Amino acid sequence: MTPETRQIIDLPITGMTCAACSTRLEKNLNRLQGVSANVNLSTEIARVEFDPAVVKAAEILQQINKTGFSVAPQSLDLAISGMTCAACSTRLEKVLNRLPGVEARVNLAAEKARLRYTPGITSADALLAAVAKAGFSAAPINEASRAEAKARKAAEYRNELRVFIIASLFTLPLLAQMIPMLSGAQHVEWMPPWLQWLLATPVQFWAGRRFYTGAWNSLRGGGANMDVLVVLGTSAAYFFSVAVVLFDLGGHVYFEASAAVVTLVRLGKLLEARAKSRTSTAIEQLIGLQPRTAWVEKNGEAMEIETARLRIGDVVRIRAGERIPVDGEVIDGASSLDESLLTGESLPITKQTGDRVHAGSQNLDGLLRVRAEGVGGQTQLMEIVRLTEAAQGSKAPIQKVADRISGIFVPAVIVIAVLTFLGWWLSTGDFTQSLIPAVAVLVIACPCALGLATPTAVMVGLGRGAQLGILVRSAEALERAEKLTLLAVDKTGTLTEGRMALVALEPAPGIEDNELIRLAAALEQGSTHPLATAVLEAAKTKGIAYPGVTDFENISGQGITGSVEGRTLRLGASPAVGVESGNGATWIRLTDANGILGHLAFADRLRPTSPSAIARLQKLGIECVMLTGDSPDAARAIAEAAGIKDWRARVKPQEKAAAVTSLKAAGGVVGMAGDGINDAPALASADVSFGMAAGSDIALEAADITLMRSDLNSVADSVELSRAVMRKIRQNLFLAFFYNILALPLAAAGLLNPVIAGAAMALSSVSVVSNALLLKRWRPKTSE
Repeated sequence: MTPETRQIIDLPITGMTCAACSTRLEKNLNRLQGVSANVNLSTEIARVEFDPAVVKAAEILQQINKTGFSVAPQSLDLAISGMTCAACSTRLEKVLNRLPGVEARVNLAAEKARLRYTPGITSADALLAAVAKAGFSAAPINEASRAEAKARKAAEYRNELRVFIIASLFTLPLLAQMIPMLSGAQHVEWMPPWLQWLLATPVQFWAGRRFYTGAWNSLRGGGANMDVLVVLGTSAAYFFSVAVVLFDLGGHVYFEASAAVVTLVRLGKLLEARAKSRTSTAIEQLIGLQPRTAWVEKNGEAMEIETARLRIGDVVRIRAGERIPVDGEVIDGASSLDESLLTGESLPITKQTGDRVHAGSQNLDGLLRVRAEGVGGQTQLMEIVRLTEAAQGSKAPIQKVADRISGIFVPAVIVIAVLTFLGWWLSTGDFTQSLIPAVAVLVIACPCALGLATPTAVMVGLGRGAQLGILVRSAEALERAEKLTLLAVDKTGTLTEGRMALVALEPAPGIEDNELIRLAAALEQGSTHPLATAVLEAAKTKGIAYPGVTDFENISGQGITGSVEGRTLRLGASPAVGVESGNGATWIRLTDANGILGHLAFADRLRPTSPSAIARLQKLGIECVMLTGDSPDAARAIAEAAGIKDWRARVKPQEKAAAVTSLKAAGGVVGMAGDGINDAPALASADVSFGMAAGSDIALEAADITLMRSDLNSVADSVELSRAVMRKIRQNLFLAFFYNILALPLAAAGLLNPVIAGAAMALSSVSVVSNALLLKRWRPKTSE
């Protein structure tokens, strides 16, 4: 066994917790014949050298699994070039999914492929080679390649425009001969056939070169795409006309048909490219929020550097009017920030020392000093971009029908064209009269519209959602959200503000409200209890100054005590007074040596927007059920205030998943809205889950749909968005199917000239993309 025959693979291992794990895995791997393994616990990488003639990579992975560990799947995003229609994307997806350990999704509209693969079984190089073998080219997508890809597409568009203009100059004289036909006159060729041949040839083989190349790559890869149809149709018309000229057959020539179809299809692709580029403007806008430079403090001085050079721990200065370049904590200064393009929240957010800020937010006033905690691609902004791009590349279940049809569409059209030619020839005996309807069938069929119907609407819709603070993890989740019939809502942090607040006071006779708050705040300053925070916040809001406390003591289960201004005060639990006990409030009593000074009531207040949000959801036909671990009294009070009729009290966090499952048993599509912190099992149990994010508590992977604003109105917005996107998808599919169902019979019947057929084909895909772009104007309906 020579060194040249051996292979080395690095496998990322999950599940190792200590040195014993790595030692055991290394020992088990080395037991395999022909294997030499070294496992590094710190990097969680197993470097395996093996002879593929003796042991297969799959056996190595099996040994890792038997030992109790696993190889982490890797993700790879590729920019794909060379796809011209749905048949291309469908074929490439099949090619990639045939590879062992690979799961691939190819998006025609975005011209991207998203792949998950198992290292060891396959590699990134093998995936790139498979794409090339299928007749396309691919390049990995990363932060640095985005600008290059944008510049390349702009250059390609300019080249396409140049080719189209030159092709038009050659084609227009040929089309001029058809003008008399518009008034019903017969086709009169006033231009010599040799001149027509001269004008049509550069169009056919220079402007049409991309179709010949695409057709060859497709056929070489074992499939057939739109290019094959265009090449077959235009070549038939062109070479028949050449034969008429060369052999003086004395019939009509159809150079104008071949040239016009090539030119018109190129026009369609030009318009389609322009429209498709606009489907990703939302993502480009989000990426554009990251400033290119930042002012960083070095040795006490501020210097301007590129954002890419920033490191965690750097202190960055952000002046008024500038965008924040990092995620981090404010260490000095106070200002208002515009976070609208990140969260959809239109009102400025006040930030001060100790608060977290996020890259992409705009500093409206004041100077901030921020310590960087997330830089470059590790910011919340870029995580939103990655999540949205991944969702845009996913497929909605409704697209499966279009994919199946796209896979057989081109061969079916070729069969129809052959049958059309044979049918006309048998009925008329005229070769020329038989050829033209067959050419029309080939050039009017449009698999592109089918392939673009769903992904363009998904791309535009999810991009628009990201702009409004609605982050959807997949197109499948979007489709499920459209069908939502019941929503289970967590109370704390979702319906309510998620923190206790002072809501009522009952001072003893002779004691003023502010005096009661002043004494309670003085005592509570020694405590970290949520009620203490609420009292101190109330004092701050009212501008009440309070003295210090001495001899502070926290008595377990009884409350707190301490000395304030020379007298001993005690705060402890109290029965409700002054108001009905069923209001769900928590009461405490402040006393001194002489008796009761007063009672204070606390509650987790209902968000001001919750009642209107519940009303919106009910208007959308969605029943709402509240789940809470609180007492029935507290649950009833919040539910009634929010307008919810069905509620469940004393439901522990671990029991919420079972509650959601029981709601699903009644039928319908059940959703769950929670803060994602202790609701993970319940969110996972729902058909579609909504995670309410709040600042640093955001968990983008916690739910199917993450809402950047802690407002239930965002759930209603999500449902409205899902319905708008699905409505647009159905419109697009109808347009695509209706076009092909109507166009093919008309072409076969000889009722469409190939030139008209080519124009119709060119515009069909443009109409689908343009219809999807209308989603960019979508806005949620405001509550009444």
